[in-house]
Amino acid sequence: MSTPQTDQSELSCPSCGGQCVYDPNVQMLTCTSCGTTQGLESPWDSAASAETDYRADTPETLPPDLPDMRAHSCETCGGEVVFTGASLSDRCPYCDGAVVLSTTDHGYRTTALIPFRVAEQAAQTHALDWVRGRIAAPSGLSETVEKGRVAGLYAPFWTFDSQEAVDYWASYTTGSGKNRTKRRTSGQMKIGFDDLLMPASPHVTPLIRDGILHQFDPRRLRPYRAGYLAGFAAERHHQSVAQGLGANEADKRLLIRNRIKANIGKSGVSDIIFNTDTTGIRYRRILLPVWILHYRWKDQPMKVVVSGLDGRTFGERPFCPRKLTYYAAAVSLAVIAFGLLWGAGAAP
Repeated sequence: MSTPQTDQSELSCPSCGGQCVYDPNVQMLTCTSCGTTQGLESPWDSAASAETDYRADTPETLPPDLPDMRAHSCETCGGEVVFTGASLSDRCPYCDGAVVLSTTDHGYRTTALIPFRVAEQAAQTHALDWVRGRIAAPSGLSETVEKGRVAGLYAPFWTFDSQEAVDYWASYTTGSGKNRTKRRTSGQMKIGFDDLLMPASPHVTPLIRDGILHQFDPRRLRPYRAGYLAGFAAERHHQSVAQGLGANEADKRLLIRNRIKANIGKSGVSDIIFNTDTTGIRYRRILLPVWILHYRWKDQPMKVVVSGLDGRTFGERPFCPRKLTYYAAAVSLAVIAFGLLWGAGAAP
C-alpha cells in the first residue's frame, strides 16, 4: 500500500482533473465528469499471487498508523472500513449502520486483491432473482428487496498453505442390530492445505465466506492499488498472522477431522482425537469483493450477499407461515398418495 497522497493522486482524471471511480463493467477507472477511462494494469500484476513464508519465531513488523486514509467506524457493529476517493455512503456495508470518522486506524498492509467483476446493477439483479426463487416467501418480498440499499465492499481474507503430519485415534462401527460392534483404530496421514481461504475479520460472516466466496482463483489477484478501491468501501487487515491462524484454528481442525473420516473409510466414525505437526505455513493478506444488499422485513434487518467475483448469491429471507403450512400439507398428501399407490401395486 503506497502513501495516502500517492493513492489519492491516482484517482484524478488525466483529461479534466475530475474524480475517478472503478467501473467493474470495463475493469477500468472511469472519470465521473468526462467519462475518460484508464487501465490499472502494471508490470507487477503477475507477482500479486506471491505468498509469504511465516515463521513463528520472527516477529512481524508493527502495523503502520495511516490515519489519512479516512477510516470510518460503524456505531452499530463496530466494523472499520476505509473509503478511498469520494465517499459514496455514510452507511456501514456490513450492517447498514451509521459510520463516523475514526480518530485512528491501525492496520497491516494488504498485499493483493481481486477487483470487482460484477457491477452494482448486475448485483441487484442477482439478489432479486435469488429472492424470487425462494419457496414460501411472503408476498411483497421482491418489491421490498428491490428498494434495498446495495453496498460494495472489499472484505479482508487470508489464504494459508500448510503441511500437516497427523496422528489420529478414532472409533468406528461394524455390523448392525445385535451384531453392531464399536471398534478402535489409529493411524497417520499427511494433509496439504493450499490457498485455504479464511476470514481476516469477525465481520466477515459465514454468510459471506461460505455462501459466496468459498472459492477463488489466485491468478486473478492484482497488487493493491487505490484505483481498484475507488467508489467502494474496504476493511483493512487488523490481525497479525498468529492472530489469523488462531482465529481460524477451529475451522482448520474441522477440515482435518473430515479428512480423517474419509481416510478411515468406515461407517459411524466417532471419538476422533488427533495431533498435528504443522509446517510450511505460507500466507497472503488479500481483499475480495462482495456486494451486500440490506433490507428490512417487518422491522427485522436482513441482507442478501452477492459475490463481486462471479455473481454467486446467498442471503437471509423471511417465510410466510401460511405458505409453509400449505407446502407441508402438500408434501404430506404426496407421501400418503405414494404410500397408497405403492400398497395397491404390491397387493396380490
